[in-house]
Amino acid sequence: MSGPSSPSTVFHPRPAPGRARPWEFPVPVRETLTEGVRVLRCHRPGRQLITVEIFLALPLHLEQAYVDGLATVLTRSLVEGVGHLDAQAFADRLERCGASFEAYADSPGIRAVLSVPARHLVGLLPLIGRALLEPALSDEGIQHVVRLRLDEIRYENASPARRAGMALYRHLFAAEDRISRPRQGTHESVGAIGPALVRDFHRHVMTRAAMTVILVGDLQQAHLDRSIREAFGDWPASADAAVLPAVTASGHGRTVLLDRPGAPQTYVMAGAIAAGRRDVSWAAQEIGIYCLGGTLTSRLNLILREQKGVSYGMRAFAQPLVNPVNGASGSLAAINGAVATDATAETLSDIRTILDDVATRGLTPEERDFAVRVATETAPIALQTSAAVATTLVQQVEQGLPDDAQARLYQELARVTTAEASAAAVRAYPGEGLVTVLVGDAARIHPAVNSLGPGEVTVVPAKPAPRRPAAPRTSTPFTIPAVHARKDNGFLPHAGVPRAAG
Repeated sequence: MSGPSSPSTVFHPRPAPGRARPWEFPVPVRETLTEGVRVLRCHRPGRQLITVEIFLALPLHLEQAYVDGLATVLTRSLVEGVGHLDAQAFADRLERCGASFEAYADSPGIRAVLSVPARHLVGLLPLIGRALLEPALSDEGIQHVVRLRLDEIRYENASPARRAGMALYRHLFAAEDRISRPRQGTHESVGAIGPALVRDFHRHVMTRAAMTVILVGDLQQAHLDRSIREAFGDWPASADAAVLPAVTASGHGRTVLLDRPGAPQTYVMAGAIAAGRRDVSWAAQEIGIYCLGGTLTSRLNLILREQKGVSYGMRAFAQPLVNPVNGASGSLAAINGAVATDATAETLSDIRTILDDVATRGLTPEERDFAVRVATETAPIALQTSAAVATTLVQQVEQGLPDDAQARLYQELARVTTAEASAAAVRAYPGEGLVTVLVGDAARIHPAVNSLGPGEVTVVPAKPAPRRPAAPRTSTPFTIPAVHARKDNGFLPHAGVPRAAG
């Protein structure tokens, strides 16, 4: 006897793939409140995690020469308490709202970042404003930050990549430029920073005139304008505008070898000053550099990683420099990666051969097409989050770009031709004009590298352990240094690295 029949299963039709929807980078709405606060809003409905970026245009050259790292100590101390809240109470307040807050200093200025659920945005903004304008800056908190930074420096000095980055900046840029020195200070300069100096620096640089507030996410909260004014409206105005100096090159290409006895690998970093973000060739340069070393299937990796097996990967990239808005626009174009010690000289020769081949025969249309697809078709995924959009908007502000610059960039990338990408890549890496830094065993690699030419290789002996830091300095009068424009700043129009390590 058969049982009852089972009900039939009805399947929904399989969805068919549709045409990709057009995507554009969101353009923010810019406004200036009556208090003079510049605000960029990027309303993204449904994005309940809000990112707020507070950018203070306080470039690192405002640090006096003997206190490199002062801005880093200040920004890290901002989370060590505010008003009646000590560091733990401040952290607890943020945690109860599901929010995070951090601040740091870089060459363009100071950035403070708040990530907060939309329902807590209005309530937390005034607290963040107080944390920036009226931080506790206690002796204990500042000394704690200094000790942590000194420990970090010891680790950085043991890292081949960080040592190479610092050496490249030191030899690539003019010695008088702040960018030629580690942006977070050295062991000696940080060790000499005391609480009184940090508080004096804070009083002189935290002004409303240098500030831009960027908000990205679902911004339909009531009273948001009032919250912004409460947070930043009573900041002091600045009588002195920070003048951004031009970035200058230090001279011709050369090779510097930092000795690291017994190293099984050599860390290679080569770079020069290239076209900047405001240059008309920026889009072509982006495509050309990606073809050289932007992925595992790029020119450098196909030869050094896949064919010869001497490296886990070589990378090529360009990092925009912050230049005067009306001055020359530049970037740091670099090639970096670690290679087997015995293959160091061969690798340097191969890099030159690859660059010469691009200059002679150019890139292929297939390389160009793949680079354009990666740059344009991955953008909607890479820029899904509020944080990613806010970071991009901050970079536009740093570079003095219009609010629709990123949206137009993707259109420009799609129009780049193979010939334009090839020419831009060649200009970015000028062959013998590169400054090359090697971190490795000098006894094993110096003879072969020196024979490559051109010129002699400068060998820097292994660095001894850092000395005990000097006693903290007391406060000294702080003045914003005057920067005089140079008629000839030595900028190389076609000359190419990563952010300064440290």
